[in-house]
Amino acid sequence: MSMPNIIEKRNKLVALSLAIIALISFSSMMQAQTIGLGTPISESQLQGFDLIAPPNGSGYPDGSGTAVQGKVIFDRRCAACHAMDGSGTSGNTRLVGGNMQSAERPIRTVGSYWPHASTLFDYVRRAMPADAPKSLSGSEVYQVIAYVLFLNGIVDDSMVLNKDSIMDIDMPNKDGFIDSSQAL
Repeated sequence: MSMPNIIEKRNKLVALSLAIIALISFSSMMQAQTIGLGTPISESQLQGFDLIAPPNGSGYPDGSGTAVQGKVIFDRRCAACHAMDGSGTSGNTRLVGGNMQSAERPIRTVGSYWPHASTLFDYVRRAMPADAPKSLSGSEVYQVIAYVLFLNGIVDDSMVLNKDSIMDIDMPNKDGFIDSSQAL
């Protein structure tokens, strides 16, 4: 190897070493600085963050509602996406109908697919309406859920839905899932 090639390789190695040292120094400096974005969350704000309501009955708020009451809220807050009758404005917004045993591709709706009313409650409470998630009160969620279940023929329009009665709802597809959470 000629002397110019050796010097060129040595210079490249020195440059690479200096770049690594600079990168390590810059990284350490950035870790030492506080970014300063946002504000710390308070305990009271944190309480409304995790609103999970599992099928075992825990995590439900107080409140109650019927389908008759729920229709008023549904018409005002939900019908823009789900249509007045729950038929939806697109395939993903359909809430009623469907058949999981159809020969064609099944249509998954609240009435045909969802195994527990608590799943519906949990989803609506945390994610709906799409333009204002978590904006419904506990009673409003019970009322909207009662109306959606009524549209699917699962409850009558005067049934009072609350944290106790929601556990007694028999969903049409309750046996359509296999619980493998405890499988070995």
